[in-house]
Amino acid sequence: MHAELDTLEAKIRQVAELCQTLRNENIALRQQLLAAQQDNKQLATRLDTAKARLQALLETLPEDV
Repeated sequence: MHAELDTLEAKIRQVAELCQTLRNENIALRQQLLAAQQDNKQLATRLDTAKARLQALLETLPEDV
């Protein structure tokens, strides 16, 4: 009976360690996601700026007759 309890205790400890590892990984992934979302927002802003500049340049070109 004592051996079974020791085995159970070890398994519970392993599960607790795995939960902590997964928690830490989840935090890291959330941080990575936030950084990627911020990068995406900056790139979208840059793309909008580039589109506006191209549109302004196109409007300065003479039309074909």
